[in-house]
Amino acid sequence: MRRVLPYPILSLGLFVASILLSASVAPPSLALAVLLALLAPIIMLALGVDRVRVKSPTAIMRLAIDVVGDIVRSNWAVSHIILGRRRHERTSGFIHIPLDLRDRYGLAVLAIIITSTPGTLWVEYEAATGRLLLHVLDLVDEETWVRLIKDRYERRLMEIFE
Repeated sequence: MRRVLPYPILSLGLFVASILLSASVAPPSLALAVLLALLAPIIMLALGVDRVRVKSPTAIMRLAIDVVGDIVRSNWAVSHIILGRRRHERTSGFIHIPLDLRDRYGLAVLAIIITSTPGTLWVEYEAATGRLLLHVLDLVDEETWVRLIKDRYERRLMEIFE
């Protein structure tokens, strides 16, 4: 089975994404989805990418629920800032966050989470020191953001990947 599908989760994800993007289960759409699901993992083998080892699958669901909730709340807050419904002065700023997470897949997922959350942006990561530079649109309390990233995201990602 590993010979045909060396990265089964990637194959499944590509198949589902292709069907969803085409919005059809017609034979040509299915054929394209199967082709993508079979060929992309072969290319990944040629690149020599390490397999992801997930330590806690239940932590993935807890993290996903937290991320969706945070994205919804952040969308609401950013829309209020843009539409001018916030009464206080907005202060944007940069924060340095010391990370203990070293797994490259965990860091990639953290970058996706931070960048896909409105009002935040992953600016830079220094691998030697483990410091993350984060930009926040509405920076009220720096320590709150450090605790949020470390306790809510980094801890769960370490459960999953390390």
